[in-house]
Amino acid sequence: MHPAIFRSAFWLGFFAIVLWAWWVMFSMSVAPMPMMPNKFVGLFSMWAIMMAAMMGPTFVPTMRAYEDLITSANGSRLGSIGVILGFFFVWIGFAALIAIAQTWLIEAGLLSSMAKSASTTFSAGLLISAGAYQFTALKDRCLAHCRSPMFQFLAHWRPGFLGGIRMGLHHGAYCVACCWGLMVIGFVGGIMDLLWMGGATILMTLEKLPQLGKWLTRPLGIGLILWGVGVVTF
Repeated sequence: MHPAIFRSAFWLGFFAIVLWAWWVMFSMSVAPMPMMPNKFVGLFSMWAIMMAAMMGPTFVPTMRAYEDLITSANGSRLGSIGVILGFFFVWIGFAALIAIAQTWLIEAGLLSSMAKSASTTFSAGLLISAGAYQFTALKDRCLAHCRSPMFQFLAHWRPGFLGGIRMGLHHGAYCVACCWGLMVIGFVGGIMDLLWMGGATILMTLEKLPQLGKWLTRPLGIGLILWGVGVVTF
């Protein structure tokens, strides 16, 4: 297959998966979730699809950086597939962890069956914790990684499919550490709220842009903290 055709098919497939994930989440928001073998399987499936819907758009600059290395270095199309698989493998692991946490929180009475916080104290704790994290050194380090994907690829370069998987795992770990706070605040208003999903996706994407993101991180943290204080005050 001609490289240009392969490249077009690759990107069409990537965006088709993202659009499919958003369609599934929209369908779940307006209709009951289909029955699963057990509660955890259902929650895990929902979170895994949500990860594809929300993190796919934020991953585009990283894949564009790898695309440049296909022509200027020894990157390959199989390598790019490996990067995607490694990246989403990490996020699927996060989906499993947060599904376990959601199950426990529902049983503890802190979340409703629709995954919406049942406690103002819990909501405030999530918001203030997520806001405070915006000011930490770890957040800064992870954002620096996500804002310079080309540099990170060159610094940790591994050729081929397996090399792509290793780099995808590496990038995915930083991405989870960067974005977990904006993910968990979905419990405040209910994780099936498409307004939250869309807003969080936009914020996570903008925050990773080198020029714009640096002006967003701290104000976002202040906003989350004030929101959390407001929840318990009013």
